[in-house]
Amino acid sequence: MGTATLAIDQHATDEELREISAEFETMQPQDVLRWAWSEFGDEVALATGFGAEGCVLIHMLSQIDRKARIFYIDTDLLFPETYALRDQFVARYGVKFERRSTHLSLVAQSEEFGEKLWERQPDQCCKLRKVDPLLEMLTDLRAWVTAIRRDQTPARATAGIVECDQKFGLIKINPLARWSSIDVWRYIARNDVPYNHLHNSGYSSIGCTPCTTRVQPGEDARAGRWRGAEKTECGLHQ
Repeated sequence: MGTATLAIDQHATDEELREISAEFETMQPQDVLRWAWSEFGDEVALATGFGAEGCVLIHMLSQIDRKARIFYIDTDLLFPETYALRDQFVARYGVKFERRSTHLSLVAQSEEFGEKLWERQPDQCCKLRKVDPLLEMLTDLRAWVTAIRRDQTPARATAGIVECDQKFGLIKINPLARWSSIDVWRYIARNDVPYNHLHNSGYSSIGCTPCTTRVQPGEDARAGRWRGAEKTECGLHQ
């Protein structure tokens, strides 16, 4: 387990992180998670939006350390099914979720920026309701774990399993980077992992209710996010 014994200095270079990441290319996501919590302890947390990939990581982490930190960004616009899934994980696996949200209520946002900001300026809405709360969460962390995969979008195609998050200034760990969608759903089926049943109704990528639609046959898996806009990311991973 070569990498598991390596310590990351807070000033680790990109080259050092690439070397560690390269070692994990032949290991399992569970190995990455064990190393992350051994290395960073309470200064690392898993971020989840309760997508299929996130469900896999929550399950894996529950088998490793039920006290591990897991957080989600509550925009106050999530689907009821998403909140229900959160509660199902708590009941079944005994994990705990840290809720992070903006201090700006939907009413206050409408008063300051106008009604339905997500339709007129989705980037601004995401910044207020997602990115700003994330920044607050990451302030006290040395590393964060995400559920991104390389084949999800062109922007994620070069993601390392361990890398420097240039945008937020800490270590970013992507245990599922090299997995495919087939790998994700195979794991869910084999381990009876709870997942958002909106996936069964044509929602392949699930975000906020106003900005998520069903994906039609032949469309890209993320075509249902911010439909009609050029936007493809919420700002957390770009």
